[in-house]
Amino acid sequence: MQMDFTTGVGTVAAILTTFSNLPQLKKCWETGSAGDLSLRGFSILAAGVALWIGYGFLRDDAVIVVANVVSLALLGGILYFKLREVFGHS
Repeated sequence: MQMDFTTGVGTVAAILTTFSNLPQLKKCWETGSAGDLSLRGFSILAAGVALWIGYGFLRDDAVIVVANVVSLALLGGILYFKLREVFGHS
């Protein structure tokens, strides 16, 4: 399968932005804490990513859908740690 230049740029952008959440999730996992992360900020980001998934489906663009599904899963992990702190469960 040959990829055109535009799709290639989109794919690289998707990989970089999607996996930029990994270091934060790794830190949360290691410390068991989301520390000073903003619950509001990450919630808004997760909502935006969910909308990108919908947009990707509407555009029939697998790169947008897959990248944002992975992003939402990673953000879900971060939000899990933050919500666990907010509601006082260790």
